Amino acid sequence: MADQDWRKRLLESTRGRVLSRLRRSEHTVNELATVLGLTDNGVRLHLDALQRDGLVEQRGVRREGVGKPAYVYGTTPAAETLFPKAYEPVLNELLRVLETTQSPDEFERLIRTTGRGLAPAAGNGGDLRARVEHAASVLTRLGGLAEVREEPDGALRLQGYSCPLAGVTRDHRSACQLAEALVQELVRAPVQECCDRGERPRCAFRVEAA
Repeated sequence: MADQDWRKRLLESTRGRVLSRLRRSEHTVNELATVLGLTDNGVRLHLDALQRDGLVEQRGVRREGVGKPAYVYGTTPAAETLFPKAYEPVLNELLRVLETTQSPDEFERLIRTTGRGLAPAAGNGGDLRARVEHAASVLTRLGGLAEVREEPDGALRLQGYSCPLAGVTRDHRSACQLAEALVQELVRAPVQECCDRGERPRCAFRVEAA
């Protein structure tokens, strides 16, 4: 919730207006100043801050009138993560429709096939520990922030501190099955999902030696 509040405040600020304008198309400092009613220096201050945060980048130059060419700015892929997306309601509805139109066996097959399909095509070699570490890095890149622990009986536990599918796991356990299939594809060993689907969902998977 705190993260959402921060994003909302940013997007409603003048800096957010700069981002929104650059999201539509690339602009020079002078163009941004004109459309946003700011001074050139004011725009530069916002652009400098947005560049430091990795949200804006220079995209070459453009000649304006008879003066020297001006830098053109645009948003980075990271900036897109700040804007609201419909992923959660769409995924929730898709899972609901599949659950009600497919047999339980066919539904589970579809979910696990999807999970396996999310596994990167390369980078999962090495021993079991190395493969589990790789799976942790994949979950972290997806937003799961995961690390590997060793259980008292020697099994490995892939522990997440958040869930990349948190918006759907409370209503759809199948989302955890999807993640389980992804991990199993990466580690190539038996995997048991033991996620926390409470108020703050967290991924967790027990990995047995094959």
